[in-house]
Amino acid sequence: MNPIHPVRPVLFVPHGSPMFALHPGPAGAAMSDLMARMPAPRAIVVVSPHWETAVPTVGTATRMETIHDFGGFDPRLFEIQYPATGCPEAAQQVVAALQAAGIPVATDAQRGLDHGAWVPLRQMFPDTDVPVVPLSVQHHGGPQHAYRVGQALAPLAQQGILIVASGNVTHNLRDWQMVSMTGQPTPDYVPQFADWVHAQMTGRQDQALLNYRQSQPAGTRAHPRDEHLLPLFTALGAAGADAQPEAFYRGIYDHVIAMDGYAFH
Repeated sequence: MNPIHPVRPVLFVPHGSPMFALHPGPAGAAMSDLMARMPAPRAIVVVSPHWETAVPTVGTATRMETIHDFGGFDPRLFEIQYPATGCPEAAQQVVAALQAAGIPVATDAQRGLDHGAWVPLRQMFPDTDVPVVPLSVQHHGGPQHAYRVGQALAPLAQQGILIVASGNVTHNLRDWQMVSMTGQPTPDYVPQFADWVHAQMTGRQDQALLNYRQSQPAGTRAHPRDEHLLPLFTALGAAGADAQPEAFYRGIYDHVIAMDGYAFH
């Protein structure tokens, strides 16, 4: 007889810039508080925009290397290790779920955790006591493909697996660099787009979200390249049409990065 697991909420969490690891602030506190109210999962599937592949690829390593995939930041960041273990059994469940949905899938026995994965996980699971399965994104597939991947993963939430989609509601690196150099105030589009996303999320206007580049004038500037928003669509698909999203945190980091996080109950 298979064990009965409580259905897990699906999460969309922010990871900000790499400096979020050193200065988690109120967004980090909200993520920690959220996990303190939830029973520990059997395993975590983490979707990070910093791992892009041609087809969905599942990490099957038993030990997860901490990947410092950035440069020019505080040297202390490179000393941080997040020694998570993998979960080959859960990884195979992810593979099987994607195959059952007719989605081509690959595996990678060497892949570790990039900062889009370990930065939020370190805040949520500081003791590295839950095994992790990384899952890549496909920028060329766009929102519809990311949503379909999420739909394929939906059954895992009933098997003791927590789906964590990591990204940012706004992510314009050129604006981040400009504001950092000049000290200009937060551009108007940042709160405008974040507020629009929140309204669509709470109203479950999934199609408007999936077509955000046509639905919202600020969409293209908020995401010149939309890999950091794709995990949100995976979370939408994994949560299912009946799930209600709750914003467990809303706020702006470094003037241009909307750090909104959502739990789908």
